[in-house]
Amino acid sequence: MNAALQGASSEVSASAERLKITEIFLSLQGEARHAGWPTVFVRLTGCPLRCQYCDTAYAFHGGEWWSIDDILAEVAKHGVRHVCVTGGEPLSQKRCIGLLQRLCDAGYEVSLETSGAIDISEVDPRVSRVLDIKTPGSAEVHRNLWSNLPLLTPHDQVKFVLCSREDYDWAKAIVAEHRLAGTCEVLFSPSFAQVTPRELADWIVADHLPVRFQMQLHKLLWNDERGR
Repeated sequence: MNAALQGASSEVSASAERLKITEIFLSLQGEARHAGWPTVFVRLTGCPLRCQYCDTAYAFHGGEWWSIDDILAEVAKHGVRHVCVTGGEPLSQKRCIGLLQRLCDAGYEVSLETSGAIDISEVDPRVSRVLDIKTPGSAEVHRNLWSNLPLLTPHDQVKFVLCSREDYDWAKAIVAEHRLAGTCEVLFSPSFAQVTPRELADWIVADHLPVRFQMQLHKLLWNDERGR
């Protein structure tokens, strides 16, 4: 291969390793199993869903192209163990799969926040997949990919964001139908300004439900400040 062709091949290869990134920042993990840990968040751009309560709509569009090497270099600058790949919907970019593998190979404890609308079967098993099952109140319940549920392991988590008592009852039925509490950790969260934390806590306690109540720690600390 001559030098010109080799250079062109290298450019194509580098381009194939790029992802569109909205932001990379260090904060405290506000949700799920690793809540409270200093964590680097890699927020990918783009999402095919439009949940009515979404608090990261700024990640739907825009962003900048980053190579996976540059993403890993930026993550390393922060010097912490935990990395969360989020969005948007990170799996809407196919090269997210490669990024997750590279982060695991580098020794990080990696979590993936995904809507559950896209197949998770190719995600590296070292990644803790936090699957957000969409309730009727989200306005995107029809997007749930139910074939994802049999793929879950004890290393993973499922999350329900609840907008009403009806959402709670629906989620409770889904947990029972799919025996989710025996498969992985199940998280119930109140949708901000739609269900109060006290209401949800009382429902869970009254029903002796085998789920973990959670609130968004980052919102308690920093409201909706971007990059937090």
